[in-house]
Amino acid sequence: MATTPLLTSVDGIITPSDHAVLPLPDDGLLRGDGVFEVLRLYEGKPFDLTGHLARLEKSAAAIALEIDRVHLEAEIYALLAKIEGADGLLRLVVTRGGRRLVSSEPLPVHTPTISLATVTYTPTVILNGVKSLSYAANMHATRIARETGAQEALLVTPDGTVLEAPTSTLFWVSGGKLRTTDPALGVLQSITAAAVIDRLDVELGGFPLDDVLGTSEAFLASTTREIQPVDSIDGKKLPTDPAPHTEAAAAAFKEALGSLAD
Repeated sequence: MATTPLLTSVDGIITPSDHAVLPLPDDGLLRGDGVFEVLRLYEGKPFDLTGHLARLEKSAAAIALEIDRVHLEAEIYALLAKIEGADGLLRLVVTRGGRRLVSSEPLPVHTPTISLATVTYTPTVILNGVKSLSYAANMHATRIARETGAQEALLVTPDGTVLEAPTSTLFWVSGGKLRTTDPALGVLQSITAAAVIDRLDVELGGFPLDDVLGTSEAFLASTTREIQPVDSIDGKKLPTDPAPHTEAAAAAFKEALGSLAD
């Protein structure tokens, strides 16, 4: 596995990431006013770049932010040409100041399974479904969960409706049925989760926390995690081996990755 070179393009100028400069003032940095995407690179090939760019445009439209997609795509491919087949991540950022950032990043190291703790969270309705740079609340939810001894948060509304983890989608099994929260409730429309939903029988809806706490099996889906089994929620242990629905989801996502070979 090749190591991902850490490079950043700012408006088409590529430098090592630790030399990249963002001119100020820019409300993307000063106020978190902007949008972003993070996608996986498999041997230098981006997974579902079209889907990520479409979601970036949708997020930008929701906050009245213009995106120059033609130049952004050209800058993406210019950076990819310098990565030369490495595995890793590609981060896309568009700021209110009109800056376009494309950065290559290494993959984070995730444990084979993960523990969750519920954190009460009230969504900002005006940003529902928007992948904006205003991620401080999500990051703090993770810190709150870790203070309890868990590895990640599970966001739950004050009335007890399950949402998502701060950077991933939760799937769980209830009555033998695979379930996840409907994006219509304001959670992010995950590219990875969509690959699973398109290939498996998944029930979408608004579900109470008790439904999740009664599950026999759960997993997270995200760009960096792919499919990661959940081994406990609020201290309740969950089986991870065998975990047939989790294994089926991993197989479904592997099938989705087959398109990269085309």
